Amino acid sequence: MGSDNVLIEACVDTLESALAAQAGGANRVELGDNLVEGGTTPSAGMIALCCERLNIPVFVMIRPRGGDFHYSADELDVMLHDIRLAAELGAAGVVFGALMPDGSVDVECTRTLTEAARPMSVTFHRAFDACRNAEEALESLIALGIDRVLTSGLATSAEQGIGCLHSLVSQASGRIRILAGGGISESNVLRIAAESGVREVHVRPTREEPSRMTYTNPAVDFGGRTAPADRTRLVTDRSRIAELSRLVQQ
Repeated sequence: MGSDNVLIEACVDTLESALAAQAGGANRVELGDNLVEGGTTPSAGMIALCCERLNIPVFVMIRPRGGDFHYSADELDVMLHDIRLAAELGAAGVVFGALMPDGSVDVECTRTLTEAARPMSVTFHRAFDACRNAEEALESLIALGIDRVLTSGLATSAEQGIGCLHSLVSQASGRIRILAGGGISESNVLRIAAESGVREVHVRPTREEPSRMTYTNPAVDFGGRTAPADRTRLVTDRSRIAELSRLVQQ
């Protein structure tokens, strides 16, 4: 990858999607589970097989539950165990984020997790977008030695947060990488990269895959109203990854 190219990190939740992302030209995958809640830690089997079968880096989401990003001592213990397991299974990096109730970075929790993760790469995830002050939070992460922060620029989408992303890139000044994420697609990736100055983007280009079941019970809905229908699922679209890769390498 040339120095002027933008790195593509694909957000995936299955081995099938991870392989499709790699085949489409993604430079790295972030592997999580339960993406409808923003992602939680995937299973040991999923981590092991993705690390075994991919030849691009696998970054593993370390998040014990959905909801907010303030964790108890017991939850911290779970996260530390998951970090050790991810390292044993071959992960190249881990992705986590922790905040204090007042919206500042939980420095002690983040330091403990980061120390446990080394020498793996460390990304602070979109918990950053829930912080009260982006400049203060970024300086906290830089002081902790975090490698990158995944952020939409404290907005619903990276496109809406371009101005903040640009400010973060300027503030970072090479001390930490800014990984833009949130609604990035073929239609806006070039604008977001050009106007913000980010050199890494986090994407989830998907398509609907119909169920292979020939029989379904119409009286049962496993998903409920807030989850996708159980008769289809979202999978990474290799062709869309390929198009994103083509665009950013022009």
